[in-house]
Amino acid sequence: MLPLGTKAAPFELPDTVSGKHINLDSIRGKKATVIMFICNHCPFVQLVNPGIAALAKEYTPRGIAFAAISSNDVENYPQDSPELMTKNAAEQGFTFPYLYDETQEVAKAYDAACTPDFYIFNAELLLVYRGQLDDARPGNGIPVTGHDLRGALDALLNGQSVSEVQKPSIGCNIKWKKQ
Repeated sequence: MLPLGTKAAPFELPDTVSGKHINLDSIRGKKATVIMFICNHCPFVQLVNPGIAALAKEYTPRGIAFAAISSNDVENYPQDSPELMTKNAAEQGFTFPYLYDETQEVAKAYDAACTPDFYIFNAELLLVYRGQLDDARPGNGIPVTGHDLRGALDALLNGQSVSEVQKPSIGCNIKWKKQ
């Protein structure tokens, strides 16, 4: 996992929602920035999509920026194509950019391993949280609340330290291109 305190790696990626190229500096939040590695086909992501859409709507007005990135190999996983990302973002009501990392360089720079994978960077773009949204998993009956991510965001907003006890995310492995 990316060590806490790591500076967010800069990026510029195409946004499948707006059709524009977006860089980290243009989307960073005044208080924090949440970077999420997700995709269309993963059942773990499908379960939490409504929760992340709701969190973004709740926390964006409070100075928290959100961006999702899909880094999957679309040649072997065509359901994660940019065209279907656009459709998925609309269906889910995403109010944040859904970026396509075709080269997979951004996923590698963030040490992203699975979808979903969540990172919170403070106002200085230093990593304060990396891990799961909450304990909900397909089939486990636990409701999606965003408990873990919400706790970290609330701590930041209240001027408190984010707990260093953080559970790694569990989901589908990022679908890496064959070298």
